Amino acid sequence: MQTSLANPHGSMPSKAMMPMLNGRPDYQLADALKKVPPQAQLKAKASAQDFESVFLNSMFSQMTSGIKGEGPFGDTPGTGVWRSMLTEEYSKSFAKAGGVGISNDVYRTLILQQADRAG
Repeated sequence: MQTSLANPHGSMPSKAMMPMLNGRPDYQLADALKKVPPQAQLKAKASAQDFESVFLNSMFSQMTSGIKGEGPFGDTPGTGVWRSMLTEEYSKSFAKAGGVGISNDVYRTLILQQADRAG
C-alpha cells in the first residue's frame, strides 16, 4: 500500500492537498486529517519516520554483518563500532529521504487510529 501526501519537505500538508493511496485519492485519510490536530500529525509523521529508520538500521546491520576482510567493513574490533554508527546514519538518511515506503503506511495507520479515537 503506497500512501503519499505530495509534500516532500516533511512539513504538514496544506488543507487543499489530497492524500493519495496507490495513485488514487485517499478520502479516508483526508477525512481523518481533519479530525487530528496539526501537532499530533507532526508527531505521527516523526514517529513513522523513526520506525522506518529503526527497520532500515536492522536491515543494513544484517546486510553488513557477514562482511570480512580489510577496509571500512573489515573484521577488526574498531570497525564493528564504526559500522554500527554508519548503518544508523544511513538508515536515518534513507528514512528522511522517503525510505522504502514503510513510514507512509505507518503514518496513515496512526492518523486513522487517532481520528477514530477523536470520534
